[in-house]
Amino acid sequence: MDTHDPDDSRPRDSRFETHAPMRAERIPLSVRTLSSDTLFQGEHEIGIEHHGALYRLKITRQGKLILNK
Repeated sequence: MDTHDPDDSRPRDSRFETHAPMRAERIPLSVRTLSSDTLFQGEHEIGIEHHGALYRLKITRQGKLILNK
């Protein structure tokens, strides 16, 4: 089925057509998974010590996670 509009005089070049990449969100079975409820225990911010540095993991007002050093 040809969907080309005969009134459209723009050249068609398939090299410039973009398609959304298809990604499957897969978590390997070996990854240890914790719920954010378990981590935060009712708080909105926790500290994570990693190699001597303190990182802060926060829940935003929109419910997203932000990690700051």
